[in-house]
Amino acid sequence: MRRLQMMTEEEVKYLVIHCSATRCDRDYTEEMLLRDHLARHFRGIGYHFYIRKDGKKTQHRMLLEVGAHCVPYNRCSIGICYEGGLDEHGKPANTLTKEQEERIADLLINLHQLFPKAKIVGHRDLPGATPKECPCLDTHAVFGWIEEL
Repeated sequence: MRRLQMMTEEEVKYLVIHCSATRCDRDYTEEMLLRDHLARHFRGIGYHFYIRKDGKKTQHRMLLEVGAHCVPYNRCSIGICYEGGLDEHGKPANTLTKEQEERIADLLINLHQLFPKAKIVGHRDLPGATPKECPCLDTHAVFGWIEEL
């Protein structure tokens, strides 16, 4: 069995928001997410947290465990993924439900207290990361206020 790779608190530089890149009118459960991440040869779900449309939050990595969500930033970030990110036609869109936005904000407030130097960013905001629309919203416009607390 492989030993878990861990970060230190000082190494956490980013709180990275992702979307599952699934249609907002379809369910994408934790089991489906796990199946897809295992198919990509991850040892489990690569995100630290997953937020369903109803606001249910699940944790899939220990807080300081290195994630598998945003190369080359996995060793200095915590990954938060929300269910959705595509409209009914499969086009990138901010599909956050009120419940998701509230749950993510609460989570980010708590994480920002633990890691006050960490920047809140979207996957697409990180230079050198795989180019994509993820998280299909303007992370700073939606959650940037949390960095001011």
